Amino acid sequence: MNVTPLADLPEVLRIETRRFPDDRGYLFESYDRVRYAAAGIDVAFVQDNVSFSRHGVLRGLHLQHPHDQAKLVSVLAGAIWDVAVDVRRGSASFGRWAAATLSAENGHQLFIPAGFAHGFCVISETALVTYKMSDQYDPPSALGIAWNDPDLAIAWPVARPIVSEKDAAAPRLADLPPERLPPAAVAAMPR
Repeated sequence: MNVTPLADLPEVLRIETRRFPDDRGYLFESYDRVRYAAAGIDVAFVQDNVSFSRHGVLRGLHLQHPHDQAKLVSVLAGAIWDVAVDVRRGSASFGRWAAATLSAENGHQLFIPAGFAHGFCVISETALVTYKMSDQYDPPSALGIAWNDPDLAIAWPVARPIVSEKDAAAPRLADLPPERLPPAAVAAMPR
């Protein structure tokens, strides 16, 4: 496994899993707590989510605070463009975003630390996405940020995404009360 910090947000990590192909297909290890901790991803994941979406679906931008969640995102079928946005108030990189293409073909994962908003759009016909979470879903802690917030200027690769009503009504980052956002002290993890 190869772990690479993304240039724009080095706390966000792209993980290249190692595949073992043969004439039947392939096998890969999607998670091993000891190996990931040795690579600097020392997070206790407590919940796994799976979503299935069609081309053009955009989910996000989502986060929780105070029940902050780190996420480990993988694609089991299809491809997505996965985005993380630093929304930790007081952070030097507040409001900056980074993205990576994750697909069943490339086998890459994205580790998104606590304190970052997350969203993705489907760039294949369909996509089956799985993500591990470091805290359980907590509705009072859930926050949404407008996927098309002009201050963030995320260059989504889909011109007219399909979004939920909830995501379409999400406020701009600047319109969220600062106390609703995680502080910069919400550490990605020790590195």
